[in-house]
Amino acid sequence: MRKLFGTDGIRAVAGEFPLDAPTIAATGRALGQQMCRHTAQPRALLGTDTRESSPWISATLAQGLTGSGVSIDYAGVITTPGVAHLTHSLGYQVGIVISASHNPWRDNGIKIFGHDGYKLADAVELEIETGIFSSLAEAFADGTTTPPPSRLTPNPQDAHQYVAWLRSQVPGLNLTGWKIVLDCANGAASHIAPALFHTLGADIISTHASPNGRNINEKCGALHPEVVAQETATHGAALGITFDGDADRSLFADARGNIVNGDGILLLLARHLHAQGKLTADTVVATTMSNMGLEAALSRSGIKMLRAPVGDKYVLEEMRRSGAILGGEQSGHIIFLDRATTGDGLLTALVVAEILSAAGRPLHELIGDLVVYPQIIQNVRVNDKPPLDSIPTVAQAIRSAESALSGRGRVVVRYSGTEKLARVMIEAEDEAAMRDHTAKIIAAIQAAIGVQ
Repeated sequence: MRKLFGTDGIRAVAGEFPLDAPTIAATGRALGQQMCRHTAQPRALLGTDTRESSPWISATLAQGLTGSGVSIDYAGVITTPGVAHLTHSLGYQVGIVISASHNPWRDNGIKIFGHDGYKLADAVELEIETGIFSSLAEAFADGTTTPPPSRLTPNPQDAHQYVAWLRSQVPGLNLTGWKIVLDCANGAASHIAPALFHTLGADIISTHASPNGRNINEKCGALHPEVVAQETATHGAALGITFDGDADRSLFADARGNIVNGDGILLLLARHLHAQGKLTADTVVATTMSNMGLEAALSRSGIKMLRAPVGDKYVLEEMRRSGAILGGEQSGHIIFLDRATTGDGLLTALVVAEILSAAGRPLHELIGDLVVYPQIIQNVRVNDKPPLDSIPTVAQAIRSAESALSGRGRVVVRYSGTEKLARVMIEAEDEAAMRDHTAKIIAAIQAAIGVQ
């Protein structure tokens, strides 16, 4: 069982295990050794988000990689999907992103993509973990310390090639006359997104596009879509788009200042592809968190919805299994499997703009029949993550809610794959019952394993 890798790579507080300098260097050595076993003279692409810790983490990791015989191309600040795309298209053996996505600035992470642009399989991550612990043990036995790494010099051509590819996905798109608000979360999209949309002729209002290392995701971006919704209404814009820290997801605001989450965007995209006869098997993959209203709206359009566990990794697995080319999460990860290997907030934003431009109708009209069932999602900070069904009081509270809401609602209780959080989601026709059961499950979790 993996101990360091979660559902989206290694993630922790920067400077603390496993993101302390010795472990990061050991990660570079272990990954480099794994690469060298399979390829002669392997090459890796390395990119970061805008966190204060990203430069020293990337330099320390690169030190371990180069010491194992891997050559590095450093892209500097670039989006996670940008690295995934370039890894595959330019023939790197591995792509690595230093980012903690939507987490606070103190956190950071190491995400790794294989030569095909997909995230590594669990078995490969386990193999790398074994190498990390072995390398740490050897360094401890030898008394080896990690010397200060040399600062890396970015290659600006990497970001330019990624932007060129994005432009190629919407040939002929002209947004002249469009006013669009972009909330870049002070993250990896801060320089790329405004420049990209400006070249398409749009009148851009950029917000939260001045990263200082500590303001990434701070009261902005996809974690706070109400911010871009307010800005969109205030400026009378046709569309608002907001990204998370590494821009692998995006959420939207319509011209009325209403938030449109991943469910609404999946509906828009699915209907568009279905009308063009391009939606394979008339199927979309969503997650257990997607609202029942999305499933009903898709069904009215003759589209089947499959549910995967939460996490774009699991959405992708179900898409590849079922043959679907469109999938995503309520949180804004949207995967176009015929175009990309991972969720890409910028690509999603471009395709949405292209659909709206071609339709000549606003977003709220195109998804106006989406009736969202009352839904509540609350996080509970926990000390540990034992199986929820092993805690009698929690299991009983969940069973009681499921029994009471059977046929008239859904209950999903799970742990976050990247943080010490338990997430409680309930949706139901009866909002009072929904809130009552949510409170009871949260109380049971807090009493058993909650942070006091």
